[in-house]
Amino acid sequence: MRYARPHRRRIRLAMASSFLNKVFDLAPPGLIGAAVDIVVRREDSLFSELGIPDVKDQLWALAIVTFLIWLLESAFEYFQKVLWRNLGQTIQHELRLDTYAHLQAMDLSYFESQRTGGLMAVLNDDVNQLERFLDIGANDLIQVTTTAVSIGAIFFWISPEIAALSVLPVPFVIWGSFAFQSRIAPRYRAVRDQAAVVNSQLASNLTGVATIKSYVAEDREVARLRELSEEYRQRNKKAIALSSAFSPLIRMVIVLGFTATLVLGGIFTLDGELEVGTYSVMVFLTQRLLWPLTRLGETFDQYQRAMASTTRIMDVLDHPVVMQGGATTLDASQVKGRIEFDRVSFAYTGREPVLTDLSFTIEPDTTVAFVGSTGAGKSTIAKLLMRLYDPVEGEIRLDGVPLPELDLADLRRAIGLVNQDTYLFHGSVAENVEYGRPGATPEDLQAATRKAEAQGFVDALPERFDTVVGEWGMRLSGGQRQRLSIARAVLKDPPVLILDEATSAVDNETEAAIQRSMETIAQGRVTVMIAHRLSTVRNCDRIMVLADGGIAEAGTHEELIALDGAYAALWRVQTGEAAAH
Repeated sequence: MRYARPHRRRIRLAMASSFLNKVFDLAPPGLIGAAVDIVVRREDSLFSELGIPDVKDQLWALAIVTFLIWLLESAFEYFQKVLWRNLGQTIQHELRLDTYAHLQAMDLSYFESQRTGGLMAVLNDDVNQLERFLDIGANDLIQVTTTAVSIGAIFFWISPEIAALSVLPVPFVIWGSFAFQSRIAPRYRAVRDQAAVVNSQLASNLTGVATIKSYVAEDREVARLRELSEEYRQRNKKAIALSSAFSPLIRMVIVLGFTATLVLGGIFTLDGELEVGTYSVMVFLTQRLLWPLTRLGETFDQYQRAMASTTRIMDVLDHPVVMQGGATTLDASQVKGRIEFDRVSFAYTGREPVLTDLSFTIEPDTTVAFVGSTGAGKSTIAKLLMRLYDPVEGEIRLDGVPLPELDLADLRRAIGLVNQDTYLFHGSVAENVEYGRPGATPEDLQAATRKAEAQGFVDALPERFDTVVGEWGMRLSGGQRQRLSIARAVLKDPPVLILDEATSAVDNETEAAIQRSMETIAQGRVTVMIAHRLSTVRNCDRIMVLADGGIAEAGTHEELIALDGAYAALWRVQTGEAAAH
């Protein structure tokens, strides 16, 4: 209802079209009764009372009325289908966009507890399920209601006794529908949940297909999917067993009303209390009244599938966005880049603290590196700085302003990140680099790729900047992907640049070239480098060694070597000096 409210006018038109389509659809039994009335009563028929005494003229008049009614029925059927289907598409579109936008606003901790395939199932299958109900189910409910009210009124006008018997099954049909609804709902929820599990496994396997092949695990993965898909089939089987029983049971109740009209109406006609034409109309209308009720099972089936899906969608939309930005705007061109970590502590959900009481300051226009063993918290510092997470304790400030007080989008615009897990979109080289600054000129793209030492391999590609890199950039090597990622960050030209293992996938020659270009890239900005390979950071203004949640050592490369501590030991290992000794 929340999403339908802005489309009230279109909904009213769709409801009116459904109503009028059904009204004209109910006319043929009346036309048949009129035809019987003409041939039986001739000059005494209803058309004669309307001023058409000649029987043949009456038949021609009936033919014209029939044509007009069928024309109007067809026209309103077209309108109701177009209106309901487009309404379903519109609400589906808006709901998918809102759900996706809400997901993007979620903090990273939410995604740690979710499976990508499950979220894909919500955005695709569940949203589509709602659209299918709006396509068909809403129209069915309106038309069944129109049928019941219209025919019920006609019946009570013609013969209250027959009407009472004809509608006798209706309360049982309604009661059965609600009883069916309460029992089928949890079964469809179970079906949708398992569908999400199957989607998650498929998404995971398609992403990791290279690993599956390398471990010759194809049969194992087929067996795993077979088990999950079989569970999905069994859950559907239980839902189908219940939903399939509804229509036959309701049909048996409905036949009682139809039989009552057939017999009692026939007796009244034989006794002269009903005209033959009226009896014909009642027999046909009884079938038109009661038979559509058998479709209630299918309609409620669609409704429950849609409700199960809608519940899953609303579960996502109702999940609060924890990471909220502040009111202080930030002009990237005015950012000096002074970064302060003040007694910062942080732990990922359900894990031991990564950082404990960490304090340091990075001055403007400097290049600072963080090194240390795996799990020491190097990448965590980058995530905290971009407010992908907030610290458990302590405060982080940029140019003296606490990060939570800054507008979140402005903060992230002021920071460029080159992640160790390089992600490229399925598109051209130019589109991927331009992602850092939409609308950049070709000259800007070339300058950025030159600084990232990527111009050489880009020029060697078949279509240079127009070459499509494939999903995840799979058509490029790891080093090429990483250099394009650096070019993207360089094009963004942020006052703060974070390079998280930015040279981990490049060869020594390219690393040396990137190190040379870093002097140009780092000018006029704060550059934070995170690395395992100490050769990458030896020229930094300051190097901090992380250990046990804090800073164990800090200084220039030469100072740390002279200190002969953890950094010096690691340097000897990486340069081979330790082996020589």
